[in-house]
Amino acid sequence: MSRPTKLKILLTDDESSIRKALREILEYENYEVFEAGSGMECLELIGRQNVDLMFLDIKMQGMDGMEVLEKLREQGFDFPVIMLSGHGNIDAAVQATRLGAFDFLQKPPDLNRLLISVRNALEKQSLILENKKMRRRISRVTEIIGETDLIKNIRKTIRKVAPTDARVLITGENGTGKELVARWLHEYSRRNNGPFVEVNCAAIPADLLESELFGHEKGAFTGAAGRRIGKFEQADGGTLFLDEIGDMSPASQAKVLRALQENTITRVGGSESIKVDVRVLSATNKDLKEEIAEHRFREDLFHRLSVIPIHVPPLRERRDDIELLARFFLEELAGADTIEMLAMSKLETDQFDGMPADYEDFQEFKEASENLFIKYHLHKNDWNISQTADKIGIQRSHLYNKMKKYQIER
Repeated sequence: MSRPTKLKILLTDDESSIRKALREILEYENYEVFEAGSGMECLELIGRQNVDLMFLDIKMQGMDGMEVLEKLREQGFDFPVIMLSGHGNIDAAVQATRLGAFDFLQKPPDLNRLLISVRNALEKQSLILENKKMRRRISRVTEIIGETDLIKNIRKTIRKVAPTDARVLITGENGTGKELVARWLHEYSRRNNGPFVEVNCAAIPADLLESELFGHEKGAFTGAAGRRIGKFEQADGGTLFLDEIGDMSPASQAKVLRALQENTITRVGGSESIKVDVRVLSATNKDLKEEIAEHRFREDLFHRLSVIPIHVPPLRERRDDIELLARFFLEELAGADTIEMLAMSKLETDQFDGMPADYEDFQEFKEASENLFIKYHLHKNDWNISQTADKIGIQRSHLYNKMKKYQIER
């Protein structure tokens, strides 16, 4: 029977006596312990050694603990860090927590307090890793379907760029799948345990967009009855997707540019600068270079957003993918019943006007498929609205809206 693998703990402190005391405690508790006497030595060690948890002294010669913690987060290391300090400094504790530290202990640490902190940190990390695995197994993010070179290159770019924090500008016509590209950039990133927050800049009135993005304080304007947390803050630790960025007003563009430059935001009606850790992805169906020439879009914001450009081609430029898309989409919508129904032509009154290849626009094809799907299940359930809505997993009011949209009547 093999022995369980020991959990690895790294002690980073420039005082050898502290390291020695902590090592004795932790090894007695059956942890494998490594030591680093400086920030630089710590960063070099974790580059070649897996670590489950780290103790990190705040005050060290050369690179201090805060600098080390910041570099750990920049490089994507997500193991829990327990900070150590010779002085109970509230400001330091708050700063360390904002940088992602799990706990803050005063030296010399109380034995029970130290072991409880270690246990809690490792248990939390175990839950996070298990949750991450589960999310991978049950992820509902639709695959990017296609085997043409255009789509293969997009998938290749996503996998290469996603693990970085580089900003990506996704361009393409309506219905080409720009949001899907953004979601996969988030899924493959080191931020995938954090939130994915989407803002459609074209759907929000210009005078409300600033509040939507940055939030507002109570009384900031008429109707601001309480504090509102904006999308930048909601996306902290994750990804903010600015869709239809080309429709943003010049005033909002200036404020977004400042947020990207400084990594801070200020709520409308507030004065506090709030630090945010957000990766920004954006998308547009407009030619932003043309918008810049017409003085409708800021060139400096364009260069901030378009560090990595990804263009999503329309379906008419990748016709060889149509059959794959049609089969995948129909299977997702209705499973084998609809595939069989189409093949056998059992429901003649509900067939497409043409074959999938006749649809040049993917959005048009999706709507035709949805129309067919709803009609089929209404027939199958003898036009019982409640039963049909329950069977296909949507609310009854939503089904009514779909029937109205497609003018579906018995």
